[in-house]
Amino acid sequence: MTTSSPSPDPQSTRRTGSFGRAEGMMERAFFATRWIAAPLYFGLTIGLLLVAFKFFQQLIGLVLKATGLDFDDVFVGVLDLIDLVLLANLLLIVMFSGYENFVSRLDIRSHEDYPSWIGHVTFGDIKIKLMASIVAMSAIHVLADFIRVDETSTRALEWSVGIHLAFVVSGVLMAIMDRIMEGSPDTHHADPAPPVAGKAGNDSGNGHH
Repeated sequence: MTTSSPSPDPQSTRRTGSFGRAEGMMERAFFATRWIAAPLYFGLTIGLLLVAFKFFQQLIGLVLKATGLDFDDVFVGVLDLIDLVLLANLLLIVMFSGYENFVSRLDIRSHEDYPSWIGHVTFGDIKIKLMASIVAMSAIHVLADFIRVDETSTRALEWSVGIHLAFVVSGVLMAIMDRIMEGSPDTHHADPAPPVAGKAGNDSGNGHH
């Protein structure tokens, strides 16, 4: 019984010779350029610190003025605090998920406080979460404008509602586009899984019988 020799691997064939080695070095150097984005994600921590600073600044100011404020002013102040918390959450999502998806995997999965969502948030999820956070923050500003309706002009309210609706429509369209892209045939194309060693051995054994 003759056995056919395995076909040469195109990747290994392409890497032969000095040109192949140079090409491999160039591709590894090109792949290493992803680390340029690492300082950018780390730089977002400064933005997170600024958000935390503004949060506590507004919180202390709200507490100190609480006795002289009516309910509407307190409600608007609390909405501003929620707005800053949403912004902080958005920064964390972009920092962790962006670094994990585009730079390198985080080797801290054994940590007891490791968030389980980090490894499951794709680039499409980041876009949807980004848009959802923007819509939520826009809704908070619209609600704050309606609470202060006596101090806000009709034109300002119309612009506020119009911009919020534009964000909502943009978010819905982005979610629909992402769903269409996920359902396209190209996204579901995958290389065939390699045969399991045990199963391959059993198949070959059955062939001899």
